[in-house]
Amino acid sequence: MRFDFDTFYIEPIQIQDAWNICNFVTANEDRLKRYFPKTLEQNLSPDLSKIFADKKVKQFKLKQEFLFTIKENQPNNLIGLIYLKSLDWGRKQGEFAYCVHYGFEGKGITSQAIKILSEFAFETVGLESIQIIVYKTNYGSVKVAENCNFTWIKTLEKEHTPPGEAPMDMELYELYKEIE
Repeated sequence: MRFDFDTFYIEPIQIQDAWNICNFVTANEDRLKRYFPKTLEQNLSPDLSKIFADKKVKQFKLKQEFLFTIKENQPNNLIGLIYLKSLDWGRKQGEFAYCVHYGFEGKGITSQAIKILSEFAFETVGLESIQIIVYKTNYGSVKVAENCNFTWIKTLEKEHTPPGEAPMDMELYELYKEIE
């Protein structure tokens, strides 16, 4: 499975992505430490990234969590990660979490990828609602939610605690499958 758009593509994580994920995470460490501390700590070395990639490939196959990579067509650089996580099969709901390389932010790449993966989540995975949970001053992530027609629902009090910080209130956005 591969989704192409512009000069980029999205595909499920693969074992051979481990080295590129390690490079991506270490290059974007400052950006990831607040909102993706677990991804960061699990990818600080090539050996850790191999374990991470292997685990995420298995979770994808078992439909426990879906991790996608965003890559440039040429030269095949990994420029972002998108998780479809927190799957609640009873409610048919999941949550997107995403991060993009600092050199590619503000270009609409993540918005395009989320639009594509929203359709995948509804049509292939069978979800009926998808959430995005963001910090109010993370303007790039707020813009992705808005660009992709997610609706602000409410503020979630003390929803996320970054390492070494006090708990933060987060904003909940949701998108619902259209009934035809």
